[in-house]
Amino acid sequence: MYKYNKRWVYLFIVPTLIVFLTFYFVPILTVFTTGFTEWNGFNAPKFIGLANYKMMFFDDNSITVSLINLLKWSLIAAFIHVPFGALVAFIMYKRPVGWRFVRGVFMIPNVIAVSAWAIIYRFIFNDQMGLLNNFIRKLGFSDFHTNWFFDRQYAFSAISLTWVFYAVIVTLLVLSDLMAIPRELHEAATIDGATEAQIHWRINFPLIRGSLGTAVILSVIARITMFEAIFLTTKGGPGNSTYNISVMLYDGIINYQFGYANAVATVMIILGIGVLAITTKVFKMNKSVYN
Repeated sequence: MYKYNKRWVYLFIVPTLIVFLTFYFVPILTVFTTGFTEWNGFNAPKFIGLANYKMMFFDDNSITVSLINLLKWSLIAAFIHVPFGALVAFIMYKRPVGWRFVRGVFMIPNVIAVSAWAIIYRFIFNDQMGLLNNFIRKLGFSDFHTNWFFDRQYAFSAISLTWVFYAVIVTLLVLSDLMAIPRELHEAATIDGATEAQIHWRINFPLIRGSLGTAVILSVIARITMFEAIFLTTKGGPGNSTYNISVMLYDGIINYQFGYANAVATVMIILGIGVLAITTKVFKMNKSVYN
């Protein structure tokens, strides 16, 4: 009986394995291997060892700037974006009047393409006709003029504002975990005299750590791959104040440095794996929350 079931298990795994090997493993392997080559996309790749990585880390400061920006955006994601989404989830969990409507409205930004949002924000932050500057001038600051995306002092913050409060994925993840908590736990804690804050701290937060960890992983990895919001607004500028690894990858491609671009992609994959490993450890995501 065991052997019979084992055969069916393998049979169901095979299609998934074929899809993974064809569409994921082979491209990833190609990225890793061609990262050690000089390749312009027309001629055969030529092995050059670690030259692409040497150029990336020692001959150019773009990777340093990109990693610093990524670190700052990752901290914003982990300590503002995810907590904001979780806070909205806790409010909805109380089911106030109109919570279903708010949940629907909160979803709207996620059904609009990131590139469309980037264009919308170009108009919002426009100096002459943008909503933000016009609002500030209406408040009495008639001489206020700032090109948010083109001023080195504000460009990083302007880019951050294009995504930091759109946290519906975080909200849905946390809300689904909150709703799965047995009400008997809350009732027992209330009978024992626990306050609402103690119930959140002692029961809710430990039981939703999986969704919080997942939200952090998704949010930080989205910062590693963030491209449209930057490219369609600042293109990594002014100077290199909003430059990131995805724009580095794009620059490598349009300059026909596919080997270098794949070396950059390799760094992105390693960063993603690192984020996954660290977050899994911190949030104890490999352990059951009900043990």
